Amino acid sequence: MVFSLLSFVVAVPSAIKVFSWTATLYKGSITFEAPMIYALGFILLFTIGGLSGLFLSTLPIDVHVHDTYFVIAHFHYIMVGGSILALLGGIHYWFPKITGRLYPERLAQFSAIVIIAGFNLTFFPQFILGYLGMPRRYQSYPAEFQVLHVLSSAGASVLALGYLLPFLYLGWSTFRGRKSGSNPWNSDGLEWQTQSPPLKQNFSEPVSFGYHYIPQLTRFEEANL
Repeated sequence: MVFSLLSFVVAVPSAIKVFSWTATLYKGSITFEAPMIYALGFILLFTIGGLSGLFLSTLPIDVHVHDTYFVIAHFHYIMVGGSILALLGGIHYWFPKITGRLYPERLAQFSAIVIIAGFNLTFFPQFILGYLGMPRRYQSYPAEFQVLHVLSSAGASVLALGYLLPFLYLGWSTFRGRKSGSNPWNSDGLEWQTQSPPLKQNFSEPVSFGYHYIPQLTRFEEANL
C-alpha cells in the first residue's frame, strides 16, 4: 500500500508538468525544426510512461504485470525516452550558439523521427508482452510471443540508427557546418542577441546597466536587466 500510494502521488506533479509543457505551446510560434520535434517526442514518450505508471500503482494490475516486460517498457519510456529526447532537443537547440555552426536540418529532422519511431517500435510491444505475462530476464518464451519480440528487436535496430546519426552529423558540423550567425532561430531571447559562440563578456558594448541595448525588450526582461 505504501508503494502504491507513493506511485500515485508521483503522478500528480508529473501530470502538472505535462500540462504546463503543453500549455506553453498554446498560441506559440511553433515550427517543426529538429529541437521542436524532439521536444514533442519527449512529451509524447513521457506521457505514455507516466500513464503506464498508474497501471503499476494499481495493486490488482501490479500483481499481474509485476516483474514482466510491462515494467521494462514503463521504465524506459520515462528514464530513456523522456531524458534522452529532452537531451537531444537541448543539444540541437543550443548547438549553433555553442559552436557557431549549423547542422544539416533535414538530416536532423529525419534522425528525430527515426528515434521516436524506433523507440516506440522497441518498447510499445513490451507493454503487450508484459500484459500477456512475459516475464523479464527470460531467454525462452512461448511461440505466440515471437512476433512481438521480433518487432521489439527490429525497433532496437532502428533506434540504434537514430542514435548514431546525431553523433555523425553533429561531429561533422562542429568543424565543417555552415556559420550560424547570432540568431538562427529568430528568437527574442537575450542569449540569441549576441554573436555565436558568445564573446567572453557576452555583449560587446556595455552601457549603464551592463549590457548592449537590445530593442523591444519585454517588461520582464527589462526588470531582470
